[in-house]
Amino acid sequence: MPKTSLRLLSACILPGVMFIAACSSAKLYRRAVAARPYDVIIVPGVPFNGKDWDLKMKGRVIWADYLIKNGIARNVIFSGAAVYTPYMEARVMALYARALGMPDSCIYTEEKAEHSTENVYYSYLMAKRLGFRKMALATDPYQSNMLKGFIKRHHLPVARIPFRISILVKIDDVHPLIDAAPARVEPFRPITETQSRKYRRNGTRGKNIVFDLP
Repeated sequence: MPKTSLRLLSACILPGVMFIAACSSAKLYRRAVAARPYDVIIVPGVPFNGKDWDLKMKGRVIWADYLIKNGIARNVIFSGAAVYTPYMEARVMALYARALGMPDSCIYTEEKAEHSTENVYYSYLMAKRLGFRKMALATDPYQSNMLKGFIKRHHLPVARIPFRISILVKIDDVHPLIDAAPARVEPFRPITETQSRKYRRNGTRGKNIVFDLP
């Protein structure tokens, strides 16, 4: 399998965007370290091609692994349904996390979400049911920033711990192998066939969620 390096991720981001993201991530990371441990972190899914993880999935999974193993978080909820491919995104990430040595006892999967806003909200509800109180979103800086408004607008008690590329590039020389068969679902139809473009756009904005906030 190809050895995908997260150094490529940083090389693909414009220098100005990279600088802003790095500054924001550093600040939020310092806050997370000071406030640790979090009961649970929420990690949104990424489509899986059935062969190997891409840069986004790799970054999110090894960042979750780093936060767990360094005592910043105690548990993780990987979130994501089978949206664009017949692989349940949450299950695939969980498989990779286990392959990295993350304890199975701290891994949970939320398998309903089809959009990033739903990743956050449905995982928040799951965390509440599990009795977790202190929660954080752990993902790449771009997605973290995109979800900032959604979290604030709906008053969700979810902090943000976007990954720091300066940390990840030091630990990204990992290439775990998994059997993705347990994550495959049948029958399957991609979201592009089951939902209209307008409905998907509303889903991205969180407008399809039936909220059940306290």
